[in-house]
Amino acid sequence: MSLIVCKFGGTSVASPERIQMVAKKLIAKKQAGHAVVSAMGKTTDELVGLAAALNDNPPLREMDRLLSTGEQVSMSLLAMAIEARGYKAMSFTGRQAGIETDKFHNKAKIVMVHSERVRDALERGAIAVVAGFQGVDADGDITTLGRGGSDTTAVAVAHGLNADVCEIYS
Repeated sequence: MSLIVCKFGGTSVASPERIQMVAKKLIAKKQAGHAVVSAMGKTTDELVGLAAALNDNPPLREMDRLLSTGEQVSMSLLAMAIEARGYKAMSFTGRQAGIETDKFHNKAKIVMVHSERVRDALERGAIAVVAGFQGVDADGDITTLGRGGSDTTAVAVAHGLNADVCEIYS
């Protein structure tokens, strides 16, 4: 069976109803499916607005920590929706998925994908759900990849897993 990595953008996971639709799509591809998700709807913009309300020049390290939470909400909710339908799912932050980046906060580049943990979950029959847009640097700090980072994550994860296909849904 081929391995497919599917990336779902913020609009695709903007509401519980849309998350349910994504869950159905992944279950239909269960034998091959793996997902990378963006933050729900306008979550990233809302988090940027919250930070700006508190600090005119927020530290980039703290912004990365804050902004990474949007994708983490999406990955957890999607894994819950899949499990509610009777299928095994396992969610992964960028760090847990082995996405190693350089040290440039807010515009990091992926330098390596250590895909062992995700591969193990897939081999155990789980649908793996990875938070896009984020990784971790050599110091263990969360980094973000900038706008479009979830697409970049999907391609990097597909490469790291030697997937047959990477599908981008916006």
